[in-house]
Amino acid sequence: MANKHAESLLEAGRPPSSDTAGDGSTVARMRRRQGVSLAWLYLATFVLGIGLWWLYAALGDNELAPAPPEVIESFREGLRDGWLLEHTAASLQRVVAGFLLGVALAIPAGFLMGWYRWARGMVEPWVQFFRTVPPLALIPLVIVFLGIGETAKIFVIFLAAFLSCVIATFQGVRNVDVTFVNAARVLGANDATIFARVIVPASMPYIFVGMRVALGSSWATLVASELLAAPTGLGRMMQSAQQFLQTERIVVGIIMIGALGFAMDRLLLVLERRLTSWQEVR
Repeated sequence: MANKHAESLLEAGRPPSSDTAGDGSTVARMRRRQGVSLAWLYLATFVLGIGLWWLYAALGDNELAPAPPEVIESFREGLRDGWLLEHTAASLQRVVAGFLLGVALAIPAGFLMGWYRWARGMVEPWVQFFRTVPPLALIPLVIVFLGIGETAKIFVIFLAAFLSCVIATFQGVRNVDVTFVNAARVLGANDATIFARVIVPASMPYIFVGMRVALGSSWATLVASELLAAPTGLGRMMQSAQQFLQTERIVVGIIMIGALGFAMDRLLLVLERRLTSWQEVR
């Protein structure tokens, strides 16, 4: 009876209390059941989207709208001839490099902005200024200062990732409950201990939100970065396909960018669960 009551509470979005949850295995089974249902929802919405796309391509009079079989054939051709893997590898390297560099600098910069007033005064105006400027608008200046090589492409992606992550990190430090800081001081902790044992752990959820936003910004900026005379890359492939009206290749590029971005986002979620397992979530 208790298990049924706990199950109804979980399905309603309310956590079961200690007297209704029973043992840990009951809650674990209910969570697994929720995970399976979510996977089925993912599959259902995917099938629905493909079905609507196929229906539009079949009933519409637009000859340039590719149907799913045409896209699948283009995907097979790309794998067989090797051009799809070549373009994907080039884009993935640029995104990973720009994203990692952006996050590696954004996290300490965000901590400094949130912890020291002088750092906030020096860094925040530049961050807020460039955050409103589209990366595409910076491409002419990037070409002037960095040329058209790989450094310029990675820099554009780096800038998008940095600006997205630094704000989230800064906000995470600012939102740490002051009660925790005061309690640590009462217990005799110095600034270094408070920062390492209170500020950093409490800011981790915000940091991961910023990293996920930065990852999306990195992939969104990829096509703009590959405007810089890139010989290979998914963005370059899509631009070339546009010139020759190869819309099926454009859809292949969109699918690859979306699939890779989704997979990397799931990896960040797994890492977040491991590093913030102490956090109570709904």
